[in-house]
Amino acid sequence: MISYVFHAAIYDPLYNGLVFLVDVIPTHDMGLAVIALTIIARIVIYPLSKRAIATQMAMKKIAPEVERVKVKHKDDREAQSKAIFALYRERGVHPFASFGLVLIQFPVLIGLYWVFYAGGLPAVDASLLYGFVHAPAAINMSFLGFVDMGGRNILIAALAGITQLIYSRLSMGPRGSQTPTEATLSSDMARSFDMQARYVLPVIIGVIGYTIPAAAPLYWTTSNIFMIGQEYLAGRRFKG
Repeated sequence: MISYVFHAAIYDPLYNGLVFLVDVIPTHDMGLAVIALTIIARIVIYPLSKRAIATQMAMKKIAPEVERVKVKHKDDREAQSKAIFALYRERGVHPFASFGLVLIQFPVLIGLYWVFYAGGLPAVDASLLYGFVHAPAAINMSFLGFVDMGGRNILIAALAGITQLIYSRLSMGPRGSQTPTEATLSSDMARSFDMQARYVLPVIIGVIGYTIPAAAPLYWTTSNIFMIGQEYLAGRRFKG
């Protein structure tokens, strides 16, 4: 059942999308097909991305109120958490919206991994193709002539980690300061999450990116660049 859902919802669409794009791209470059597929995917999930950005901006806007709640309930952590979430509800803020945006990409990464690991590319399995998708006459697995999409590549993996670091910096804004008297369990957890999201996650992505076919970190890199551009178009957060 799980295998059927994975193939029907993730593997087969990705496989067909890549084959279709490779066929229509003049150079039949698999790397360019991955980039094109990523851009299409980002456009499809744009509403979710837009909501995540709106949530991040809303959380930044009410941050002073959150700090006042923390000070007010600094001796009662349970009351503090309830008051913060009540404030989120009152302001219509969904603090976990960004997690959905990140999590939705992992099935795509897993799907790309299996497409290149078990899909037999550059050979094409005609039995997996939709009726309107035709197998290309040739598939160029060498992105721009020097990166093998089916193998590991440290440069693409590093770019995935670096672009994730830049995107985290943009989306989360400057790190705030805190005095020792304001320290609470929730604020400690927030600082821990902040550190992991800013610095640990990019490293993890870079390391994982080097252990899997280069197509997956190329997808992540392209996705990050797309979101960085989206962040700037939304009106930047290095300010304020």
